[in-house]
Amino acid sequence: MAPKSDKAPNLVGAIDEGTSSARFLVFSSQTSRMISSHQIPIDKICPKEGWVEQDGEVIMDAVWECLEETAIKLKEDNELEVNCLSAIGISNQRETTLAWDKKTGKPLHNAIVWLDMRTASTMDTLLGKVPDRDKNCLKNLCGLPISPYFSALKIRWLLDNVDAVKEALEDGTLLVGTMDSWLIWNLTGGPNGGIHITDVTNASRTMLMNLKTLQWDNELCKFFDIPKELLPEIKTSSEVYGRIAEGPMEGIPIASCMGDQHAALLGQKCLKKGSAKSTYGTGCFLLYNTGSEYCSR
Repeated sequence: MAPKSDKAPNLVGAIDEGTSSARFLVFSSQTSRMISSHQIPIDKICPKEGWVEQDGEVIMDAVWECLEETAIKLKEDNELEVNCLSAIGISNQRETTLAWDKKTGKPLHNAIVWLDMRTASTMDTLLGKVPDRDKNCLKNLCGLPISPYFSALKIRWLLDNVDAVKEALEDGTLLVGTMDSWLIWNLTGGPNGGIHITDVTNASRTMLMNLKTLQWDNELCKFFDIPKELLPEIKTSSEVYGRIAEGPMEGIPIASCMGDQHAALLGQKCLKKGSAKSTYGTGCFLLYNTGSEYCSR
C-alpha cells in the first residue's frame, strides 16, 4: 500500500457483519461523515425447524467483496485511494459460532446462528449436572444463564455431533470462535499466519469468559468440556490486532472489534452508568451501561 499524502483525508473503515448482511463503510475521522459503502445480503439456512445456519465461506466472500467494491467506489466516486484509511474496525453478530480447520482454512460445519435453538437438548443434559437444574448456577462467573442462545452450547453441540469437528479435534487442527474471530483470522492471513483472537464483548457472550478476569475460565470450560486451546485469545476492544493480509486494503491495521449490540451502545454515546439503548433489527436488544465495576446481576 502506497504511503498517504500529507494532504489526504484521514478515513476509518468499518466492517459490519450482521445476521442479514455484510457491509463495509468508510467515514471521515474529522467529520464522522460516511464517504462510501458497499453491502451484500447474507442468506440464512434452516435445515430443520428451529435450526438457523449461515455459510461461513459465503460470509467471508461477502466481506472481501465489500472491501474490494468500496475501494473501487472510493476512487471512482471520491477520487480517494485506500491509503487514506488509517484503520479498520469490526462489528459483528454476537454468539453465532463456527468451527474450522486451521490447516485448510475451511469451515467444518455451517455457522450456528445466535437464534438457533438446536441446543435445547444440550442444555437439558447440562442442567442434569447441577443441583435443582438451576439455569443460573454459572452467573456468578460469566453473568449468563445456561441457554441455547450462547456460544458454549453451540460449541458443545458441534463437538458432539459433527464428525469433521471430532476429527479435527483429534488431529489438533480445530479452531472455534464467534464471527469476529472467523473474520479476523481470514483477514490477517487465514492458514498463512492468521491471528486467532476475539474481543471481550464477544467473549462475554460465550459463557466461557470470567467477568472478573476477562479471560477464559477453567471452571466454565470444564463444565462445558471445551478445551481452552480451541478458543481465540481474548483482546481488548480497541487495539491493533493485525493487518489486512491481501487485496486492495492490504496492510491496513484492524484496530477495533466489538459485538454489534455493544458497538451500538457505544455508538449511541451511552458512556455513563445508567444510560441505555434499544436496537430493533433482526431482534430487539436492550443494553444498559452498568459502569466499570463488576455487576453479577
